[in-house]
Amino acid sequence: MALLSGLARAPRRRRNTSPGSAPHASGLPADDDVLLDVPEEPLGPVLVAAARGEHGPAADLLADTRARAAWDERDRYTRRLAAFAGPRPAWFERWLAAAPADPDALLVAAQLAVDRAGRSPARAEALRAVGPPVGAAAAGGDARDPVPWRIALDHAGGTDAPPERFARLWEQAVRRAPHHYGCHVAALGYLSAACRAAGSGSGTCACLDFAEPAAQDAPADSLLQALPLHAALGRLAGGNPYGPGERPRPQAGAGPGPGARLDAAADRAIALSARFAPGDPWPAPVRNQLAYVLVRLGRRADALEQFRLIGPHATSAPWDLATDDPLGHFLRVRHDVGGPEQV
Repeated sequence: MALLSGLARAPRRRRNTSPGSAPHASGLPADDDVLLDVPEEPLGPVLVAAARGEHGPAADLLADTRARAAWDERDRYTRRLAAFAGPRPAWFERWLAAAPADPDALLVAAQLAVDRAGRSPARAEALRAVGPPVGAAAAGGDARDPVPWRIALDHAGGTDAPPERFARLWEQAVRRAPHHYGCHVAALGYLSAACRAAGSGSGTCACLDFAEPAAQDAPADSLLQALPLHAALGRLAGGNPYGPGERPRPQAGAGPGPGARLDAAADRAIALSARFAPGDPWPAPVRNQLAYVLVRLGRRADALEQFRLIGPHATSAPWDLATDDPLGHFLRVRHDVGGPEQV
């Protein structure tokens, strides 16, 4: 697609309180043991300290990711810290006041500004107004760090930036980290929105055309292996003309049909999921997306295996796509898939 020729939420802990929740015979944890959006181990104590008004642990955590060039971790922690600072800003305001040039504080400030603007009723206008903190994070950050550029990509997408500007930001991002997951997800979102705006009926194929080569070129343990899954989720979560278990028929001579490509995206994500231990919180966001997609594709046995691997780590996305009770939705789908008559 010529459009992008340059392209080659608040942490919450919550228990289900439904009575009589017992361990599942299928090997799933009991409903009462499932938690929503629990931060992984390095982040949990940092959020506890922030709740006490202490910003030092957050500064140390992000400085460590920068020193190790752990960009995917840095991106996830930045999002979570900004989400935590949204309703509890005092600890972060003290950090920014004490170290106004700290690249880690500037990064969280940019993410926080974009998050707040994104919730405004006048979203595009509010996002245009937060350009300065986004630019400050990019200008004041580590020259190797792609995360400020991921934030800039999200900001550009939210302001309906023209393709030429988005492509320039994309070039800056991939120059720093060619396999950074967050930047690719931002580009995928921009491409999908552009297809919708243009009224293109081939948006899913365009997104997969972008996602599949990116995953193919990435290391086997990279989160980019889940990028086609992310594109598949966009198809299955909104406006798809076929329901769970149904397949669109391929057109003669057109190569693999959309259904086959969605299955292939799920298979690639299954291989990525298998590289992590059961119950590991780090791949939980991918595993939750994968379970959702597998159920929508009618692959219930595969979905059940992902629910086993998820263990107690439910995430709001994608279960919040059609409900304000993501944990309840997760548990209902898990019960349905885990029932003996379903597998």
